[in-house]
Amino acid sequence: MRLLNIPDDVISQLRLEALRLNENSNAEVRSIIPTFEARELPPESELITSLLDHIPEKLVPVLEYLHSRKLYLEDYPFYWTPKIGFSNRVIIPFLKDNVIVGYTARAIGDVKPKYISEQQPGYVFNLDRQHYNRQCVIVCEGPIDAISIDACAVMGAEIKDSQNWLLKQLGKEIVLVPDRDQEGPKTVEQAIEFGWSVSMPAWPEGIKDVNDAVCKLGRLATLHLIMQAKESNALKIRLNVKKWFKDI
Repeated sequence: MRLLNIPDDVISQLRLEALRLNENSNAEVRSIIPTFEARELPPESELITSLLDHIPEKLVPVLEYLHSRKLYLEDYPFYWTPKIGFSNRVIIPFLKDNVIVGYTARAIGDVKPKYISEQQPGYVFNLDRQHYNRQCVIVCEGPIDAISIDACAVMGAEIKDSQNWLLKQLGKEIVLVPDRDQEGPKTVEQAIEFGWSVSMPAWPEGIKDVNDAVCKLGRLATLHLIMQAKESNALKIRLNVKKWFKDI
């Protein structure tokens, strides 16, 4: 800078400004990197696979529900507890680096609330299992959808900055498959802003999400349609939104 005849006081000010911007940048990065603490499952929770020799009567509807959703015990470590308030629910633990950091307990039948959850901010469901040889990481909204095709889930219709950061650490193309509901277009717009691809498959009428598709079409057909329909061009995605959500 001195070679350009810039005064020393100006050089000092520029150095200070550079340091300030660097500190702010680091602070911003730190603010979106989530950390997760270990959490307990509901009392007396046990792996369902450990209860199959002597199946409790109250566990039967839970097993029937999993079967009806084309979910299998080898797909994920499902838990169950006989405790009041949870005996009619399947417990899906949230794992990070093989540590339980939360859970959601999904009710069987017409029970409210449908979900009882312990969730830490920024968590991405099933992220630990995305390091195998798939070219991209598929992202759904809910955990049951994610388990159906061994994908990730952002646990709702809103994608957090921290979730985007975690997913991008995989170094893979990120493909959102939104739920076909009123919140879906907002989720798609967020995905576009984050630079994700989006897939809105040509599913038959009545299919609202990934698990619906798996139940009616099977896993391989669902995955094939998702990959066939993925799109990275923002303009084309927005045009597809108008068609895909028109009957919602």
